Amino acid sequence: MAEDQLNQEEVTEEMVNIYENYDIVVDPKQQPLRIDKLLIDRLPKVSRSKIQTAIKAGNIKVNEKEIKPNFKVKPGDRISIVFLKPFREEEGIQPEDIPLDIRYEDDAVMVIHKPAGLVVHPGVGNRNGTLVNALAYYFKNKALPVMEGNDQTRPGLVHRIDKDTTGLMVIAKTEEAMTHLAKQFFSHSIERTYQALIWGEFEETEGTIEVNVGRDDKNFRRRKAFRENEDGKHAITHYKTLEPLYYVSLIECKLETGRTHQIRVHMKYKGHPLFGDTLYGGDRVVKGTVFTKYRLFVENTFKLLPRQALHAKSIGFVHPTTGEKMFFESDLPADFTAVLERWRKYVSTRKDK
Repeated sequence: MAEDQLNQEEVTEEMVNIYENYDIVVDPKQQPLRIDKLLIDRLPKVSRSKIQTAIKAGNIKVNEKEIKPNFKVKPGDRISIVFLKPFREEEGIQPEDIPLDIRYEDDAVMVIHKPAGLVVHPGVGNRNGTLVNALAYYFKNKALPVMEGNDQTRPGLVHRIDKDTTGLMVIAKTEEAMTHLAKQFFSHSIERTYQALIWGEFEETEGTIEVNVGRDDKNFRRRKAFRENEDGKHAITHYKTLEPLYYVSLIECKLETGRTHQIRVHMKYKGHPLFGDTLYGGDRVVKGTVFTKYRLFVENTFKLLPRQALHAKSIGFVHPTTGEKMFFESDLPADFTAVLERWRKYVSTRKDK
C-alpha cells in the first residue's frame, strides 16, 4: 500500500506552538476501515482515546465534515486533524505556590486574571516563577487528572498573553476541554477584546488593520509588519476608539487572528505604538510638544506604568461540556487606571487654558 500523504504545519505562534495540524489523504487502494483504526496506524504515538476525544470534539473531519468515531474511511477521503502537541517529560516543571486570581472554575475550565510581570510559559531564562509553575502546583494540590499528551509542563494551557500584558485567560482542566477549546482557538471562534492606551488618535474612530505579522530578523524578541504577500502571517485586528485624549487614546481591539505581539505590531505599523511599550517605541514621547514640562509629565507617567498599556479585557467561548456560551470581563488594573486618570487631568487642564 502506498503511504498516505501526511503534512504538518505550524498554527499560530501566540498559541505557544501547542497545536498540530495534519492533513491525510486516504490511499486509493485502502479498504473501508474505521477512522480510529486507520489513524492509530498512521499516528502511532497518538492513543485511541485521544483520537476518539478529538473526533467527538469535531477536531477530526473527513472531507470537511464532522464524523462519528465509527466512521469508515474510503479511498480518496481527506482527513483533517487538529491535535494538542504532546510534551516531553524531560521538560518537567517544578510546581510553585504562586497565587492565582481565579475568576471562574468548574470541573472542565478555569478562567484566571493574569497580572503584569507574570510569564505564562517557561523558556530560556524563565524556568521558574511562571503561570505554568503556578498551575502545576494548583492542579497537583487539587488532585486534578494529568491530561493525556500534556504532562505537568503546560497544565491546561491553550493560549497565552505577553508577560507585561494583564487580563483574562481560559485554562482547560480535562482532555476533553483542552480538545474542545483547541478547536475554538484554531478556528478563531474565541471572542477576545483588549483595551490599550496608544499614542495619538486615529482619524477614523473605528477600523480594521489587516497586515501580515512575522519575525523581525534584526531583533529575535520583536515582530514586525509586512506588506501583503511579502512575508509573515496573515493578521487582522479590529479597533475602536473609546476615549480620545489628544496626545493618547484609549482603544478597544478585537482579534480575528492571534499572532505574537499582534496588537503591539499593528499599532506600531499605524504610527500609534502602545504607551510604554519598550519593544515597539512607545516608551518615549511620540505625540505632543517639545516643552520640558510636558516631557517631564510623560516621563513621570511612564513610572506609573513601566510596561505596555495593554489589557485582555474580555474572553468568550463555548463551554466544552455544557455547550453554554461563556463570557467574562475584567476591570483595568490599578496602574493602567492611574495613567488614564493622569492623562484625563492633563487634557482637562490643557483645555481650560
